[in-house]
Amino acid sequence: VALGATAVGVGRPYAYGLGIGGADGVTHVLRSLLAEADLLMAVDGYPTLADLTPEALRRVG
Repeated sequence: VALGATAVGVGRPYAYGLGIGGADGVTHVLRSLLAEADLLMAVDGYPTLADLTPEALRRVG
């Protein structure tokens, strides 16, 4: 996302949620993913996606 992606695919958790809980399971998975992303961004100091820019990245290694 910081490099300009407009979408990020996360397919397998949706399938697990669907298999275990049907539509409610998918809803739970989506809410959990969004909550985790919001928490991680807040902890790292990025309140919105607009604040997550290429300058936020650091090369490791």
